[in-house]
Amino acid sequence: MNVFDIIGPVMVGPSSSHTAGAVKIGYVSRKLLAEPLKKAEILLYGSFLATGKGHGTTLALVAGLLGMKTDDSRIPDSMRIAEERGIEIIFGEAELRDAHPNSVQLILTGIDGRKLEVVGESIGGSRINIAGIDGISTNFSGDYPTLIVHNLDQPGHVAEVTSMLAHKSVNIATMQLYRASRGGYAVMVIECDQEVPKESIAWLEHLEGVQKVTYYSLKDGE
Repeated sequence: MNVFDIIGPVMVGPSSSHTAGAVKIGYVSRKLLAEPLKKAEILLYGSFLATGKGHGTTLALVAGLLGMKTDDSRIPDSMRIAEERGIEIIFGEAELRDAHPNSVQLILTGIDGRKLEVVGESIGGSRINIAGIDGISTNFSGDYPTLIVHNLDQPGHVAEVTSMLAHKSVNIATMQLYRASRGGYAVMVIECDQEVPKESIAWLEHLEGVQKVTYYSLKDGE
């Protein structure tokens, strides 16, 4: 247990789960999109849906999508700022099954047409879990540089990715493998101890059988 588990995060309130956690979900999702946001469909679930407005959850999610962090004083003005930037924001109700009560489904479109669907969970004390990406179950916190490789379920892809990381002296903290069906669509989620070089991400994007590479960096502006 660290000090933030005891006293909580530095944040704009009122709630670490409904506000700070929501900001972080939006922030991580924006970075995963990897291009400026054009449109966001924000679908709330459970307690986020029932009490989110009173806790500032909607404003917090938008703030994170705009690149704000949990202690940003502009969080209450996030909807106005999004409108000024020409970003379309749509709210609705998520149809999720057996999800965490503090959950949101984000359907994002970037200015160059890149699309991303994220299911995020706020699990308390501003901690989050990214529970789904593009319809595939995942499980990562946003506390590490994270590489997400969407590929066809074929032999060799895991070895290619892990060999590349070893060659670049990037240590793997956790690695999770998911697939929709045998021989179908698969996802690798790899949390790393170091940042993955941009040229390595570009190399992965051109591998045969790799459909999309998504990367979450801890560096601001990336």
